[in-house]
This record gives sequence, C-alpha cells and structure tokens, in this order.
Amino acid sequence: MADPKGFLTTGREVAETRPVGERVKDWNEVYVPGSLLPIISKQAGRCMDCGIPFCHNGCPLGNLIPEWNDYAYREDWSAASERLHATNNFPEFTGRLCPAPCESACVLGINQPAVTIKNVEVSIIDKAWDSGDVTPQPPERLSGKTVAVIGSGPAGLAAAQQLTRAGHTVAVYERADRIGGLLRYGIPEFKMEKSHINRRIEQMRAEGTKFRTETEIGRDVDAARLRRRYDAVVIAAGATVSRDLPVPGRELNGVHFAMEYLPLANKVQEGDLTVSPITAEGKHVVVIGGGDTGADCVGTAHRQGALSVTQLEIMPRPGEDRNANQPWPTFPMLYKVTSAHEEGGERVYSVSTTHFEGDDDGNVQALHLVEVELKDGKLEQKPGTERKIPAQLVTLAMGFTGTDQANGLVQQFGLELDERGNVARDADYATNVDGVFVAGDAGRGQSLIVWAIAEGRSAARGVDRFLTGASALPAPIRPTDRSLTV
Repeated sequence: MADPKGFLTTGREVAETRPVGERVKDWNEVYVPGSLLPIISKQAGRCMDCGIPFCHNGCPLGNLIPEWNDYAYREDWSAASERLHATNNFPEFTGRLCPAPCESACVLGINQPAVTIKNVEVSIIDKAWDSGDVTPQPPERLSGKTVAVIGSGPAGLAAAQQLTRAGHTVAVYERADRIGGLLRYGIPEFKMEKSHINRRIEQMRAEGTKFRTETEIGRDVDAARLRRRYDAVVIAAGATVSRDLPVPGRELNGVHFAMEYLPLANKVQEGDLTVSPITAEGKHVVVIGGGDTGADCVGTAHRQGALSVTQLEIMPRPGEDRNANQPWPTFPMLYKVTSAHEEGGERVYSVSTTHFEGDDDGNVQALHLVEVELKDGKLEQKPGTERKIPAQLVTLAMGFTGTDQANGLVQQFGLELDERGNVARDADYATNVDGVFVAGDAGRGQSLIVWAIAEGRSAARGVDRFLTGASALPAPIRPTDRSLTV
C-alpha cells in the first residue's frame, strides 16, 4: 500500500484543463501541461490497503494498480513504469483514452471518490518517456517464424509488439496511409496528440516490427495469398462498419458517418489538408449518438467554428449517481460531461430522428425528431412531440455493427462468423482457418481500447503457442470474458 492514511486525509484531485476559450482555438490536448506531477504522488497515496483490489477485475489487462500507485507515491518512477508496462504495452494511450473501469471498481469508491488511477497511469508513463525509461526491447534470438498482423489499432499493435519480442518476424498491414488505426484517425488531436503514437511506432520499429501502410488485405493483397506467405496471421481489422440511420433524407449532402468526418479533421492536423472537405464552420451541427465518438464530433465541431452544436441520444439521460441495479464494482451508466461538452452545445435525450429536410440543391437543412419513452422495455414515440431543429451538418455516431466484409477479407480467408457478425474464434483466439487468429473488435465487437490491448496480448499467446508449441506470453483475458456490468 502507499500512504496508510492517504485516503482519509487527501481528497480527490484530477488533471487541470485549459480554459475553454483558449483550448477551442487550437487542437492541443485539453489538459494543462505538467499540472499532474505536483499533485499525483499524494493522489497515488490515496490507494488503500483494501485486501482484495477489485481494480484488477475492473481492468481487463489486470493492471497491477496498487503496486504502481505505491511506487508513484514514493516517486520511484522507474519502478512504477516497470510495473505499468508489465501488463500494458501502451499506457500513454489508455491513460488518455480509457474510460477507467478500474476506477469504477476501486474499493475506495464504495463510499468515497475513487483513486485517480487513470491520472496516475498517464503521469507514470509521461515521466518514463521524459526520463528515457522507455526503450526498445528487441528479442535475444529470432524464432525463424513469420507473422502478419492485419490492422494497426491498439489490438494489432499490442499483438505485434508481443510477438516481435517473443522472437517472431512480424509485419503489420494497415490500409490507411499511417499506422494507428482509429487511434490515428478516429481520436481527435485534442484528446490524444499523435506524437504519442509516433514514438511508440519508432520503439516497435527498433524492436524489429515491420509496417506496411496503404495495403488493404482483401483488396490490395489477396488474403489467401497472405496466409501462404506467413506462418500465422492475426486479424485485428476492427469493427469498422458504422451503424446507419435509414430514414428519409439520409442521402442528402451534409449527412455523414462520424468516421467520415473525424479522420478528415485529423488529416488537417497531420498536414495533409489545409481545410477539411467536411467542416462545421458557420453551420448548425447535429451529432446523433451520445457516446464517446459523438463527444469527439462535438469537440471537433467547436474547434471548426460551428454556429451551434446539438447532440441527440435516443436513451433517457443517465443519473449522476449509481443506480441500485448497477452496484459497485460494476461499470455504471452515469451522466458524463467530457471536455467537449464543457465547451458548449446542447445535449438532448429521449429523442429519435424521423427524417432529414433539405434544400433545392440537395443539402441538409433541418432534422425532424420526436420524443420517445420506454414502455415494457421498448422505445415508443410520444404523440405530439414532433419538432425540427436546424442542421447543415449531421454526423452519425451510433456505434459499429461489425468488421468490414465488403473488402473480401472474410470471404478470401473463408472465415466463419458468430451470431453477432464478428469473426468467430476459439479459446486461443484461433479462427476456423488453420494459423489465422483474430483479436480486438473484429472478434469481440465494438469495445474499449483497454479491451483491445488485452485481446492483442492474449491472441499473441495463442499465436506463439501455435508457432512453437508453448508460450510464456501472458493472456489476461479469454475471448468470452466480458466487462463488469449488469
């Protein structure tokens, strides 16, 4: 444990954010640089001697949270970094992007504000990078085996790094022009600056991992041919098929999937574009979907100079405290105010879009909606509640329905799918095709970054055992494991 009385004497403090008026004028991360280090050791000291640390169960990676909290409290940053990396390949990603189910499971959180686990995590890894504690770990010897990883999101990168360090020769194939998957083009710069991805990629290159960009397996390279070329293949292509909204007017100009809108804004930050072809500047913007992707669209629209931003959610507004049917240590559905919501806009709950209205040139101008309510477990429209709101740009951020099948990857491999449309796998993450494995959202369905990294690490063990007959690599989760929810 850290400070024996820390949780009794120290209140919870979190990272300080920059003033709204300042941060919406740029794309830098929203937090005040360096604001955590003066407070983080005391915050780590709030970690209590709880006997059974349920934070381990809340985190699918099984992060050794009490251990690195103790090291952070003592300001032994090198030891804290070693403990952090023992279970997590990319803590700078999770420390910025994960919704922290570990904090929901924190024992202190039963009757007090939980330990700021996420802030401690990001402080440790940022300190480790600054002090040079993060170095390449190339294998001592090569196995002579080759592995192709399809997809360079968190699952693919985690699998690739684990397998490279185990001595296999690994090549990562990415259909975009840069490595990172949704980390690169789905996450806005203000949530995670892409320099964090770039330095990890350089570490992985120094360890021996190869990267092939602008290569889509199924279109550019036949999947069956790829299988013949490598001893094993890991599919980590994600669940990239966006959920659509089939209502009248969907075809109007200005109605876009979130994953059409967000990558273009990121390409501006990468220097590929001067101005995004899809911009919120001077427009009334409506975001359909109340999750994290919707919030990313909200923050992006603010920075592009939207006239107004409205976010719609079909479900009722969650409460600010745990419901009785969502007890500790489960991950509760709470009303969440992200940094993007702090910056302005309106959030409307319990509404459903009925249709879009356009002008004579085919451009969307308004969105018609109706209030809905839950009756016997079903959402029903409330008569007399129809109205319309202005909308010159609409982004659909309603989640994803499965992995891409249009590019031919599934068919060319001959993969079997489960009842949810994900690639089916066994306990070792192996598909029905010999030597082909699947990790991340392609097999699990849409999930969190921390689950993707855990899946990548676990699938790497299955691949390593397939190639060598045994494996010392960790497997933090099984394919059937689910988060602590009710």
